[in-house]
Amino acid sequence: MTLTREQGILRAFAQLADTLVDDYDVVDLLQNLVDLSSRFLGATASGVMLADEHGDLDVIASTSEASRLVEVMQLSAYAGPCIESFETGAVVSVADIVQVPDRWHAFRDRALEQGFVAIDAIPLRLRTQTIGTLNLFRDRVGDLPEDDLVAAQAFADVATIGILHQRSLAESDAIRRQLQFALNSRIIIEQAKGVVAQTRGVPIDQAFTLIRDYARRNQRGISLVASDIVERRLGL
Repeated sequence: MTLTREQGILRAFAQLADTLVDDYDVVDLLQNLVDLSSRFLGATASGVMLADEHGDLDVIASTSEASRLVEVMQLSAYAGPCIESFETGAVVSVADIVQVPDRWHAFRDRALEQGFVAIDAIPLRLRTQTIGTLNLFRDRVGDLPEDDLVAAQAFADVATIGILHQRSLAESDAIRRQLQFALNSRIIIEQAKGVVAQTRGVPIDQAFTLIRDYARRNQRGISLVASDIVERRLGL
């Protein structure tokens, strides 16, 4: 049966909700978020950035592990739509990256060089607290349809609730530990990518795909699989 786009989005919400189980893996949740966002919201590429305990944004999940996407997001974390969305807690949409302010020149130049011409940065927020951003990159100039923006914010909200699951906003220490766990998991994943790339003789992007696919086939968390690879308990 062929699903309509609306049916697909509803199933995407159900898939995200299914991730919120006991001992869920934050990285898996966010990886599902970016994959579903690109599939249903017309993004060429997408990624999630979370803030560490110092308020600095770092890439946690992306549809591609290629350096081009990660680098563009990191530049935007210093001066660009991502950091502005994080600091204001509001959606920042850029229909034509050529037109961004001069203070964002490093982000603009690199994004255009990599073929990205439009971006929407959506805050991961709960009430007044913003913990990161969902970033949708597109290869065509123009505004994202309003319905897509609404869906993107809803996706981001589900992910935020997941990250802060069973945590009170007053328990800031617990929240920081949860976010730091996600950031630490990313470091392990980076190391595992390097191991797989070297042992299998494949590019970094393909190495991550091998890790992710193995985790999904075996119903294990990506960070757990990565840890086993780094500790040489698992070979792919």
